[in-house]
Amino acid sequence: MEHAGVQPDRLLDNGSAPLPREALADQDLPGRPCPVAASMALIGEKWSMLALREVFLGNHRFNDIARNTGAPRDRLAARLRALEAAGILERREYSSAPARYSYHLTPAGKALSPVMRALVTWGNTWAVETPRMGLAHHDHELDPIEVCRTCGEQVDSRDTKVRVLVPGWDTAGPIEASETG
Repeated sequence: MEHAGVQPDRLLDNGSAPLPREALADQDLPGRPCPVAASMALIGEKWSMLALREVFLGNHRFNDIARNTGAPRDRLAARLRALEAAGILERREYSSAPARYSYHLTPAGKALSPVMRALVTWGNTWAVETPRMGLAHHDHELDPIEVCRTCGEQVDSRDTKVRVLVPGWDTAGPIEASETG
């Protein structure tokens, strides 16, 4: 299945969806060039994240996703199409008469798993009075933490440094021409 405007050699290995960055190629995002802005442009809308939550929970059919998100059906359909076009979800036909599709995570979608776990943890701590969903690993309560992949130490935000990799920008914002020369 080829997507309009996407070169076949830019597709994921399974050939079913463009990479998320390809979905952003034609967008001119204002402000600081950064991965947060690019990520939010793809998944940062309420119904998109709730649809992804449902697929992460194993609900793949449109009616189940609609019921569990409470999203208006037309808006949900648009968000699912956008997530598919972005290469985060893929649609699979499960019935041909009439045509019915289920939604599944692509490798890019599966890579959002730590984000979803972080949102559950943050939401239980800061957004609701009583936790409404828990995380478990091998039937043990899970409290996601960040660990340095090199030394194995737990990461503390006070020890994290941001490296700005875009020329002409630093952590304070755009660098004036007189500052660079």
